[in-house]
Amino acid sequence: MRTLVVEDDFSSRLLLQTYLSKYGECHIAVNGREAIEAFRAGRERMRPYNLICMDIMMPEVDGLTALREIRALEEQSGILAGAGVKIIMTTAMNDSKHVLAAFNGLCDFYLSKPVEISMLLHHLRACKLLPAEEVQPVGA
Repeated sequence: MRTLVVEDDFSSRLLLQTYLSKYGECHIAVNGREAIEAFRAGRERMRPYNLICMDIMMPEVDGLTALREIRALEEQSGILAGAGVKIIMTTAMNDSKHVLAAFNGLCDFYLSKPVEISMLLHHLRACKLLPAEEVQPVGA
C-alpha cells in the first residue's frame, strides 16, 4: 500500500506515518499544495497512491481544497468517483459543516483527532486496502 500523509502538525504526522509505514511505503506532505504535487507526481511515475490521510486546516492550501483538486485531476483522467485513491480526512474539525464539505468533496472516510488506530484500521478494511482479518505489518 502506498500512502501519503498530509498533515502540518508534526506529532499527528509522525503518528500516522509511523503506523502506516508498517503496511507499505508512506510519504508525507505538510500542506495541501504539497499533497497535490505528490499526487500528480505519483500518477506521472505510474506509482499512484492507494491512500491519502489528510488534515483540513493547513497552511497554503487547506485539505478540502486539496481534496477537490485531487478528485478533479482523477476526473480529468477518466477515473470515476469511488474508483480513485482512497482519501480519509483526519482532522480536529468535526463539526457538521466540515464533515459535509469533506463528503461533498468525495472523501471516503472522516476521522476526528486524535485518530484512533482501531477506527483507521476499520476504514482501511472497508476500503479493501487491508484484508478483513488482522494483517501482519510489513517487516514484523
